[in-house]
Amino acid sequence: MVTIKGRKNSNKNPPIFSHEFVIQNHADIVACVAMVFVIGLMMQVTSPWAYTFIAIHHNVSTAITNDPTLPLKYTTGWKDACAVFFYFLITIVMHAVFQEYIFDKISKRLHLSKVKLAKFNESCQLIVFYLLSVIWGIDIIIRDNLLLNITSLWNDYPVLLSFSLKLFFIGQLSYWLHCYPELYFQRVKKEDIVQRVIFTTIGLLFTFAAYFLNFQQVTVILLVLHYTGDVLLHAARINHFVNQKENTTRISFLIANSVYVFVHIASLVLAVLVFLYGFNQTESSFDYTTGNFNTPIVQYTVLSVIVFFQIYLLHSFVMKQIKRARENTTPVITKVKPKQKLKKKEGKKSTLSEDDELPEVDQATKKNLRSRSSTKAK
Repeated sequence: MVTIKGRKNSNKNPPIFSHEFVIQNHADIVACVAMVFVIGLMMQVTSPWAYTFIAIHHNVSTAITNDPTLPLKYTTGWKDACAVFFYFLITIVMHAVFQEYIFDKISKRLHLSKVKLAKFNESCQLIVFYLLSVIWGIDIIIRDNLLLNITSLWNDYPVLLSFSLKLFFIGQLSYWLHCYPELYFQRVKKEDIVQRVIFTTIGLLFTFAAYFLNFQQVTVILLVLHYTGDVLLHAARINHFVNQKENTTRISFLIANSVYVFVHIASLVLAVLVFLYGFNQTESSFDYTTGNFNTPIVQYTVLSVIVFFQIYLLHSFVMKQIKRARENTTPVITKVKPKQKLKKKEGKKSTLSEDDELPEVDQATKKNLRSRSSTKAK
């Protein structure tokens, strides 16, 4: 009798609330949580509660003037944490959408190894965030006329925030916060978690400190410079994965490395100009209610942190370039042995191996036969 086995179903769904289920469906789960706040706006009972999480708060335009034609101005406050939480959920959903519908389809065509695939996904996600932040930051710099009127960075401190500038920082904080759960959702290796956590924590702390101390305008310029260098570096890395031509890869990395060094030197010059020269021209005062932290302790602390961080990045970048240059220039020495000697050794080993494979009694008889044959030949 012939028995026919049933075909196994390979597309079994993982059990609900298991790790695999959460990882596969985390975008849908988070989207459902975000929809709770959106649906809350439609009901009169829950609309004030939902509005606290979705809208941008701490508007002070009506307190300054009653003219509705003037642009809205905002300050910082505790309700910003609610907005950060909501846009933190939106960032997780957008991350999953880009990963599933764009980056995964591109990576399948490239047939990359596991190490290169992890670097490719990381560079793709970061380049999208950096590029959007650079475009958004340049728009804020042009609208607020920060470069042509650079003295406003210290003369107008603490400045009231425009809607675009406030939303920009909420988006920055939301992105850096979403990087922590993404370590779990992306199944990051244990040896890479520490480096990712340090990188994310530095970005979160820098952005939060600038937002809390009301240094938003100068921080926008510094972030645009910093993100521009990182965009080109990650673009060169992606080009290295996609395009296998050495000349194109070399040119892309040369441009990215040059811009990277330039933007970090420009960041050092701008930080020294604003915090060492600019704020010393104004009267130092401290007022927590108005958000004024213009004191020598805050100025020199912020300046020293920025200078140390920029020098550290430049030093680590230069050391990596030197290490790569040494690896590319060191020749690989291989010793070639003569073929004749190898053949002789192989012949000896083969005769020995033939005798060694036999038991001891057979080895003795084989030796006796050899000696007899040699005597007969004589």
